[in-house]
Amino acid sequence: MASPITLDALRVLDAIDRKQSFAAAAEALFRVPSALSYTVSKLEEDLGVQLFDRSKRRAVLTPAGRLVLEQGRHILTATEELTRLVQAVGDGWEVELRIAVDSVLDFAPIYALVAEFQTLQHRTELLLSEEVLGGSWDALNTGRCDLVIGAAGEAIAGGIATRALGEVEFVFAVAAGHPLCALAQPLATEALLDFPTVVVADSSRYLPARSTGLLDGRSRVVVPSIARKIEAQCLGLGVGYLPRHRIGAELAAGTLCELSLEKAHPPQALSIAWRSAARGKALRWFLDRLAALRFDSRAGLVPVSG
Repeated sequence: MASPITLDALRVLDAIDRKQSFAAAAEALFRVPSALSYTVSKLEEDLGVQLFDRSKRRAVLTPAGRLVLEQGRHILTATEELTRLVQAVGDGWEVELRIAVDSVLDFAPIYALVAEFQTLQHRTELLLSEEVLGGSWDALNTGRCDLVIGAAGEAIAGGIATRALGEVEFVFAVAAGHPLCALAQPLATEALLDFPTVVVADSSRYLPARSTGLLDGRSRVVVPSIARKIEAQCLGLGVGYLPRHRIGAELAAGTLCELSLEKAHPPQALSIAWRSAARGKALRWFLDRLAALRFDSRAGLVPVSG
């Protein structure tokens, strides 16, 4: 059974309530008062309830009328939003853009891009996620994201476009006062075996998990992100490699101490990546803005000219 409550009827009720009279509402809707009266009377007849209290001098909704209008306004808002979304999609803008950011990066520059995008007033919803190691490629390969920022290493599957960002430098760091600080440097691997290492869990769901900077033969504390790894090492819960650009303040304050090892951790190449067949305007907007950024080993994402 089709509902007698139509969008037109809801717009009429909304206008009457806002203008407090049938005549003023009719003028706002560019219609004659008799047309509005007919719409309301027909809706009351079909519903079997009275929507307006006609004993009043002005248009006053009954409790039933108020219920129809309050719920109907949600429908009107949703309809308007759907109209804008359909028009935006027709113009090439995505309904949503899913962006995966590798945990090695600081989110602050990404938030700056999001803030700039929001000034465009487009309806595209941005979904940000944090991935670790192979999880970035896994998210792109399995369709969990549309764009990866800071993917480490090389893509496994085809159909993916990439653009180099730069190389992240890793340093071996321990909490201030750690026993390793008292040993002569560079430290041999054997000197580290008595201390737990803090590692970040790879977030891959389907691709083989990757590891970086692990020292075999030691107990481990596994954490979900680089931010948590930094916290754990500052607390002295373990040792390990950390990206230099993320711990500048801790090194300067002496909360963390950088130590040299006989076998240093090589720098790691970072890229942005997306599916080469994607053509959405929101994706292209972010790719254009990211083209103006590069990765600095000490400062993170910075303008190319900086």
